[in-house]
Amino acid sequence: MSAMRKVLLGAALAAAVVVGAGEGARAAGFEAGVEAEADLAHHGHLSLWEGRMTVRLVSENHGPADVSQATVRLAFSEPMAGGQELPPSCLWGSERVVVCRTGELRAAGAVEELVLDLRTAGSPDEVMADIATIWTDGVTDGNALNDRHHVLVLATGDPYVF
Repeated sequence: MSAMRKVLLGAALAAAVVVGAGEGARAAGFEAGVEAEADLAHHGHLSLWEGRMTVRLVSENHGPADVSQATVRLAFSEPMAGGQELPPSCLWGSERVVVCRTGELRAAGAVEELVLDLRTAGSPDEVMADIATIWTDGVTDGNALNDRHHVLVLATGDPYVF
C-alpha cells in the first residue's frame, strides 16, 4: 500500500471515529459543540425559633438534560453553633455556610427532601439565608432565577417559603 493511500485511509478512519462519536452524542441528546442544558430549582422553607434553624430543601431538574450531580450552598448571615453533625451529603464550608450535594437529578425529576436541623451560635431575632447552586457537573442552567434565593427568616417559628 502506498504511503499516500495509508494517509488517506488513516484520515478517513479518523473522520469516521469523530462522526461516530458525534452520532452517539446526538443520540444521547447532545449536539456537537453544544453544552447540555438543564433547569435546576430549589424549593422549601426555613424556620427559626430560639436559636434553632430548620431547613427543608427539595432540589428539582426541569430538564431537558439529566444532571449527574449538583451542589447547593446555604449561606447564613449568622454563625451556626460548632460541633453540629450534618447529613452525609453535606459538609461545613465555614461557620456560616453549609454545602450539600444533591445526588443525580434526572430531567423532570426531583430528589428527596433534605432536612437540616441547625443551632445558631446565639439567639438572633432574624437570619438572612442565601440558597444557590454552585456546581452542576458541567451542565448549563439557563434559568438561574429558580435556583438562587435570598430569604429573611424571622425568629417566629413560622416557615419562610422559597
